[in-house]
Amino acid sequence: MVNNSELLGFIPYTNPVRWWLLAGVWLSYYCFGLTIVTLAPLVSEISSDLHLTHTQMGTVLGAWQLVYIGSAIPLGSLLDRIGARRAMMVALLVIAASAALRSVAGGYGSLFLAVAVFGIGGPLISIGAPKLISLWFEGKERGLAMGIYMTAPTLGSVTGLSMTNSLFMPMFDNDWRDVMLLYAGFIIAASALWWLITSHKDCKAIEASQSTSPGESQKQNFFLLIKIPAFKIVLAMSVGIFFLSHGLNNWLPEILRAKGMGATQAGYLASVPAAFAIMASLIIPRLATADRRIWILCILYVAFGVSSLILQAADGAILSIALVLQGVARGSAMTLSILVLLDIPEVGSKRAGVAGGMFFSAAEIGGVMGPVSLGVLSDVSGGFSSGLYLLTGVSVALLILLAALQRQKMKTEGP
Repeated sequence: MVNNSELLGFIPYTNPVRWWLLAGVWLSYYCFGLTIVTLAPLVSEISSDLHLTHTQMGTVLGAWQLVYIGSAIPLGSLLDRIGARRAMMVALLVIAASAALRSVAGGYGSLFLAVAVFGIGGPLISIGAPKLISLWFEGKERGLAMGIYMTAPTLGSVTGLSMTNSLFMPMFDNDWRDVMLLYAGFIIAASALWWLITSHKDCKAIEASQSTSPGESQKQNFFLLIKIPAFKIVLAMSVGIFFLSHGLNNWLPEILRAKGMGATQAGYLASVPAAFAIMASLIIPRLATADRRIWILCILYVAFGVSSLILQAADGAILSIALVLQGVARGSAMTLSILVLLDIPEVGSKRAGVAGGMFFSAAEIGGVMGPVSLGVLSDVSGGFSSGLYLLTGVSVALLILLAALQRQKMKTEGP
């Protein structure tokens, strides 16, 4: 076992180094969230400079997700082989390269490729973070640690959206290329800090113990995991969770504006779910012990469905309830699903990399389908009602999958 104290010479779950490692994971995921939104506040400036149409810019913004879907599984397997410490370092350098390449883009093709590069670095962080947490934390602390680092991408995105135009663009005479280089420099500094933290002898001991354990091929792990009924159910759930989260996250401002709000008011209200997502990330995963996770997920899926129904019909104060429910569900559903995934006996820390790759590869399919589906239905119907009904339907489907997962759990554990 990787966590065997006799092999390592220490017990990871009681080692104080784990909190420094968590800080490094948090910073890495912060860089992830920051880089995702670096282009969004600068769409007009970049489109004008590079003579891009809205369609071209739309494909650029989605380029990394397309690469992510295809790269997550093989990168998860690679992470299991080389260790999360090295993989996260590579991820940060690749993400920094993506930001730097954006600064020298000369047109549509080069900008598309620069953004697509992020799709190689991003999965290593998404997959590496839960693997590291599974190695260093257990019990309630594991849920708390995952909740803490899941606040990072949200805060990174908030930083990019709020400070790019208000602070960094004026600082560099409105030169978007220099802003991209600033972000690249910050991520390189973060990678140096990550390497410093993980150079501790105990971090190296964990890595060495992983490399000495018997290896299995990517193909063997894939077919072993895909045969597990509970694992397949969790993969299907990941598609639905990302469908809901990304669909609502991308279209919420427009949904609110369709109710007659101005752009400023809609923008402020659309930030409410993010605030509650952060709070939920810090509280709910810690409370969601192994015996409670499925029931708490049930509540979160209901919250998704009720939120979409309220958005359909309500205005005024009742609308705030929908925004709070949406934020709580968005902030915890994915974290709890990953914990459920790691609870599957055949997964554990040993196969967390390839399992995480499969999870996020499936999830990002929903991440692409959600925003696209709402956009298409809006064009066809002339409003958001049909899209919101679809989101409610996806919430119901998630509840059905959760019931099936509970049945599988009872079969495995017995009465």
